[in-house]
Formats: sequence, C-alpha cells, structure tokens
Amino acid sequence: MLVHILFILHVLSSYILEGKWLTETILFKDNEPFKETCHEKRLIRTLLSEYESRGRLGRPIDQENNTLDVFFGLTLIQILDLDERNQVLATNVWASYAWHDRYLSWDPELFGNISKVRVPASAVWIPDIKLYNYADERLEERRDASVVLQHDGGVQWLPQAIYKSSCSVNIQYFPFDMQVCKMKFGSWTYDGSKINLSLLHADIAAGFDLTEYIENNEWTIVSSAAKRNVIKYACCPGEPFIDITFELQMRRQPAFYNYILILPCILLSSLTLVLFWLPPETPAKMQLGMNIFVAFFVLLLLLAESTPPASSSIPLIGAYYCLNMILITLSAFLSVFVVNLYFHGARSEVPWIVKKIVIDLMARVFCMRSHVREFSDIRSRDKTYTDLPLLSDIHFNNSTEMTHTNEVAPVEDRPFPNSKAFTTGSTDLTEESRWLAVVKRDIREIRDHCSYMMGKQVKTERSDKITKNWRLVAIVLDRFFFFIYLIIMVVSVTTVFDFVIFGKDGNSSSD
Repeated sequence: MLVHILFILHVLSSYILEGKWLTETILFKDNEPFKETCHEKRLIRTLLSEYESRGRLGRPIDQENNTLDVFFGLTLIQILDLDERNQVLATNVWASYAWHDRYLSWDPELFGNISKVRVPASAVWIPDIKLYNYADERLEERRDASVVLQHDGGVQWLPQAIYKSSCSVNIQYFPFDMQVCKMKFGSWTYDGSKINLSLLHADIAAGFDLTEYIENNEWTIVSSAAKRNVIKYACCPGEPFIDITFELQMRRQPAFYNYILILPCILLSSLTLVLFWLPPETPAKMQLGMNIFVAFFVLLLLLAESTPPASSSIPLIGAYYCLNMILITLSAFLSVFVVNLYFHGARSEVPWIVKKIVIDLMARVFCMRSHVREFSDIRSRDKTYTDLPLLSDIHFNNSTEMTHTNEVAPVEDRPFPNSKAFTTGSTDLTEESRWLAVVKRDIREIRDHCSYMMGKQVKTERSDKITKNWRLVAIVLDRFFFFIYLIIMVVSVTTVFDFVIFGKDGNSSSD
C-alpha cells in the first residue's frame, strides 16, 4: 500500500515538473528568460483572470440588496426606413451604456499608469437592456463592440445597432403627415430595486443625441424626447420595472408624392371639366369620362400601395380620390341626361316652367345670349308664317278689286270681274261657263296645294322649333352642371388640402 502511494506521488510530481518546464519553455526565448513588458496585456490578463471567478456571475455589487446604477443613451445616426404597411421603424443608432463594476478596478501605478483599457464585451458582465417594442426577425440586434474599462471601475459600452421597432402610423394626412415613433428600452429581467436605469445625458428632454445624424431624404426630424417610466406589470405586481422611452417626431417631405399623387389628381380633376364643354352629340363625351375614372382608380391603387391596409383612419387624399370618382360617375349620368335631352326631338313640347327657368333665366345668367337670340329668331319666323294670308281669303268683287276677308267663301259664290260683258249670247254664255269651270277647278287645286304646302312648312318649322328648344335646354343645363361641378371641385380641393396642410399642425400641437 505504501508503495502505491509513493508511486502516485512520483507521478504527480513528474506531471508538475513537466508543466513547469513547458511554461518555462514558453517564457524563454533564445535561452534567455522572456519578461512581460506590455503593461496593457498584463493588466487585461490580470483583470480577466480574477474577474472570471468573481464578477461575471450576477451583478457587480457587494450585497444583494444594493442597487446598481446603469446609464443608457442613444445616438441617432440615420433613419433607414419607416414601413407604413408593416408599421416598422428602422434606425441606425449607437447605444451608450455606463455603469460601475467594482471588480474591474486597478491601481494605475502598478500597470504603467494605464487608466483605461478595452476588453471584449463577452468577457465582462453587461446589463440586459432590451428594446421592448422589438419588430425584427433577426435574433441579434447589436454588433459586437469592446467594453472600455476605467481604473476606478467605470465601464462604458458603445455598441452599434440597427433597431427595427414597431411604430403606430397615422396616415390621415398622408402625404403631409407627421409621425411619432417610440422606442422603449429597459432591463428584461431586473426590476427597479436591482438596476436603477437612468438616461445617460443630463438633459432628458433632448432624447436622442443628434450630433452624428445623417439627413433622411423622406423624413425630417421635428423633435425628440426621452422619458423615464416606472411601471408595474401584471406578471410581477410587486416589482417596479424601469424603462426609458425615446420619442421621435418626424415630418414627411411630400415633394415626391406631389408629383405622383397630388399633381395628377388635380390635373385629372381639371380635365373632368372638359366633359361639360364637349358637344352633346359627340361620343367622346362618355369615353373621356370613363378614361378619367380609370385613371383615378389607378391613382387610388398607388395610394393603397403606400399606406397600411388596416388603419384606424383613412387618408384624406384617398377620400378626395373617392369624391372625384363619385363626381366623375355623376358627370357621366349628367352627360347621359344631357344627351337624352339633346336628341329628344319633337315628341313633345318643352314644359313652360322649363322654358321660363332654363331658357329665359338660366341661359342669360350663364352668358348664352347667342343661343337665346337664335331661339328668338325662330319664334319671329313662325309668327311671320302664321300671319300670311291664305289664298282662300282672296275673292274678286264687282269692281275688279282684290280684297281679303277673314271668312273663307266658296269659289262658286265669289263674284268675278265684268260678268255682264259675257251675256250677249247663249253661245258665249256656254263658252264662258265652261271657261269659268276650268278656272274654278284650277284655282281650287292651287288653293289646296298652297294650303297643304303652307301647313307642311308650318308643321316643319314647329317641329324644328321644338327640337331646337330641347337642344337649347340641354346646352344650358350642360353649362349649369359645369359651374356646379367647378364649384364642388374648388371647394373640395380647398377644404381637403387646407385641412391636410394646416389642420394637422393644430392637431399635432394638441396631441
């Protein structure tokens, strides 16, 4: 038994001596001892060798009841994107952490007066400060960065990070909108009694540090702020958790959307006015209206691509698009109504109340005197034709003078000139009677034909007058609809864009 114990001791001593020899071979170079001349490496090796056993497990405090003060801040580098559809804000930031670790302090005089060193962040304890409203599919949100250690135990960590945070987007005033996005940071596991989280910068109202900010092409920062909150969650009712919420207020630069959404909208709205200036008989009146409707529908699709599909509010510009589509649809119905009146024909007379309002009143109000004069000329020509004496009103008296009467007498009862001159003989009387009969028959035929032609002409003139009256009513109503549409368009454009551009400022300030 003693032999076995001596053998084990011999093996252990050989192993120890062999390890010492290996160490000495590393420390020797060219048969001369190698001395550590770099104080920084010696300091880091010394700190980490001791810290491995004392500091990495748990918070760097003396007693478990002590609270560790951790300071946190954000330096905003760039706003990468605001995804309105997914309501996600992507930002490039520098996160700043500062706390005191008593296990990472040293005497600078023992290490060549070194007061500051850098070590990997994985080698020391770091607070678990997380972004609460995290909206990124990636698991890692930060890039690895070394930790800066001060000789008095102060620790500073400045990792780079690209955060994707959820942001509630209000598109009511798009594209003249102003968005407010928040980023909430806090310890994920330590409550306020374990870690006292505070803002790194003294001015908490300043929020983000914007000294290194790179301007964004779409968004302009209006203001930023930060607020420290103490909240008790339902999971841990007796433990108050501390968080710092950064608020970023941004205004959209609408120049791009002015050219692809606003300007085409105004131009198409103005083009709709052309519908009322086209003649009712042209088919282009309806075709143009349908084309404008399709163009507005395409603009509405472009707007839908730029806005979140499920939103608590509808963009006012979208409501303006819908209003214009309703007006275009209404203009199509009005155009059909006007065309129907224009081709009404002589089936019926224009009602006197329509004549009084449309022809006598509205035509003069809407500066259509030329059409009114044309209508007056038609009425005067009809009156002239009606006042012409008929051939049946003409008869011969004994004095061979032609007279007019209002009564139509038969041709047999009308006297003829110098009838006594034909009574000299029976033969002459017979010849005279035959001649008179022929004359009377011809006169009757001429009279009937003239009466027929005169009646036909009067009927044609009356039919033309009714047709032109309906056309005049259609043209006047078309002009009336034009002014109504113009007023609605101007009021809607003024109201919507005045409310979008100026009304949102008051709303934002009240919020």
